[in-house]
Amino acid sequence: MLEILFWSSAAFCVYAYAGYPLLAAALATLRHRPVAAADITPPVSFIITVRNEEARLPDKMANTLALDYPRDAFEIIVTSDASSDGTHAIVEAFADRGVRLVVAPERRGKEAAQLLAIQHASHDLLVFSDVATHLEPDGVLRIVRSFADPAIGSVSSEDRVLRADGSTGGEGAYVRYEMWLRQIESRLGSVVGLSGSFFAARRAVCRDWAVDIPSDFTTLLNTLKAGLRGISDPRALGYYQDLADGRREYARKVRTVVRGMSALLQHLELLNPFRFGLSAWQLASHKLCRWLVPVAMVLMLIASLLLAGTSRFYAVLAVLQLVAYALAVAGVVSPVAPRGPWRILTFFVVVNASILHAWWNVLLGRRVVTWEPSRRDRLVRS
Repeated sequence: MLEILFWSSAAFCVYAYAGYPLLAAALATLRHRPVAAADITPPVSFIITVRNEEARLPDKMANTLALDYPRDAFEIIVTSDASSDGTHAIVEAFADRGVRLVVAPERRGKEAAQLLAIQHASHDLLVFSDVATHLEPDGVLRIVRSFADPAIGSVSSEDRVLRADGSTGGEGAYVRYEMWLRQIESRLGSVVGLSGSFFAARRAVCRDWAVDIPSDFTTLLNTLKAGLRGISDPRALGYYQDLADGRREYARKVRTVVRGMSALLQHLELLNPFRFGLSAWQLASHKLCRWLVPVAMVLMLIASLLLAGTSRFYAVLAVLQLVAYALAVAGVVSPVAPRGPWRILTFFVVVNASILHAWWNVLLGRRVVTWEPSRRDRLVRS
């Protein structure tokens, strides 16, 4: 029985991270759905949501105003979640360059602030970007191309997470894996998640806007309900700095996963394959199975420890797991930042530990209701 528990748990982990992507890739070769993209410049409302961002906002404004898009078709809205620092004054200084400031009367979170911006937006195509995200000059031109296809309801950028020296690793490598998976899902039909740091959507899929679940999930949910597709465009890139402090990354991940779990629990109908077809399978595999991986990891460790006294093979497996977890803990507490595979291992363990923590919060009824932006370092690219 313990051997069955160990190998079934191991198989589950392999499916979540490798089996599902490979199966989705195989299906995509049989059911490839191309996007009829074209070089278009429809009127766009560009929305930046901020909360006490006086330190990073000047860089974001400079980056936004440098975007290569027809000015008469490009509306910039900065919506403040009741900021209490110098954020409003910074935005108002750009009023003569067409930047509009919308201020929430009270702090209600990112999604409520975004809803306020949507209500003030003039155009039918909405582009959302976080203050910490740096865009290439043609970033908006690229992300709107797919909307030439009427079947597309929302488009996600691809994230590029960089360390201070410009290299990737840990979070950056993990995000690259996620972006690769989104490309597969896009070819198959629709992604199951958008990059909250930079995404675009038709106003029609933003009408039923929930303020208590992540906006990237809301947008995709509404896209699927409208019978449209949400895709990831590898040509539209958003760059942001990683969180070098493992403790900050852990806290951010717990918040993110709790919000994602809460959202899925409110919309379990998305898991109905009779209504949503392959999208239901994708959501169950990419999200739900991934959230259950840490449970399977714990079961693997317990089973191998109990089997260690009966088999040298399982004893070795138990030791390898314990060593891996010890290295990950060392990567978090060490004053020297982990490098290479050690950094990736540390990030992977931190991610799954945070998911377990998130499950605990959800089971206890704890919800993250107040938005707190991740305080990433400034990222300026030439």
